[in-house]
Amino acid sequence: MIAALKPAFQKDEAFLHDVRNALSRGVFRLWWLGQSGFLLVNQGRALLLDPYLSDSLTRKYAGTDKPHERITERVVDPAALGALGVIVVVTSSHLHTDHLDRDTLEPILALNPQASLLIPEANRTEVVNRLGSLLAPRIVGIDAGAAAKVGDIEFIGIPAAHNQVERDAQGRCRFLGYVMRFGNKVFYHSGDTVWHEGLVPILRPMEVDIAFLPINGNRPERRVAGNLDGLEAARLAKNIQAKLAIPCHFDLFHFNTASPVEFASECDRLGQPYRVLCNGEGIDLQY
Repeated sequence: MIAALKPAFQKDEAFLHDVRNALSRGVFRLWWLGQSGFLLVNQGRALLLDPYLSDSLTRKYAGTDKPHERITERVVDPAALGALGVIVVVTSSHLHTDHLDRDTLEPILALNPQASLLIPEANRTEVVNRLGSLLAPRIVGIDAGAAAKVGDIEFIGIPAAHNQVERDAQGRCRFLGYVMRFGNKVFYHSGDTVWHEGLVPILRPMEVDIAFLPINGNRPERRVAGNLDGLEAARLAKNIQAKLAIPCHFDLFHFNTASPVEFASECDRLGQPYRVLCNGEGIDLQY
């Protein structure tokens, strides 16, 4: 018997009301959408990071030996989110479906024709095959160490190891994190990654304000690529001197999750500022 879903902090119309309120007030605010998905709004524009807002993986793996049974309620229908019409960039850090989900991206991109899709350039062919050639002109490709700009939002590609720093035949990274300057804040979204020696030297000089870091860990028995665990995420945030660390990549699938308690305890021990959010919960940022 499948357990009842954990309630989101807020969902559907309550969540959308919160977003509309932030947009009308012109405030800088972010929300955790679940897994590695975040929504950031600033002065009437929105940046959407690695959203997964469907049950496509649950359907795909139903009846297999690796069921993707959902833990927490979905925060919002992607079409309802897209209908706000304010999204200017959507990111995908790599090709795994919880970071590049056709069922999530199609309605959002259809309802926001002004939006670009930021991806690792190494993945362009696969992304076009998955989402369709009509979206090809809206794709912005980037590689590790390279920069891109969409409007006034700046991006830098950061190599990610999931579980290795994997490159294509041209030497371009298939898994990336992104450092983003949006408004007056610098954000680091790691994508999926384990700790590797390149992270701290690259990130520390970038003066990251907010780091979004996975905490589900790296357990081979899950038979999926791994990530930082809670201890490692806290230590990475401290080593790069992030002003705030927010954990993610937990509370979605029963077979691949972790408690944020270890992360929070290690942040407390290190003196690393952090905030643990619930799915659908938002926080205001200071200009």
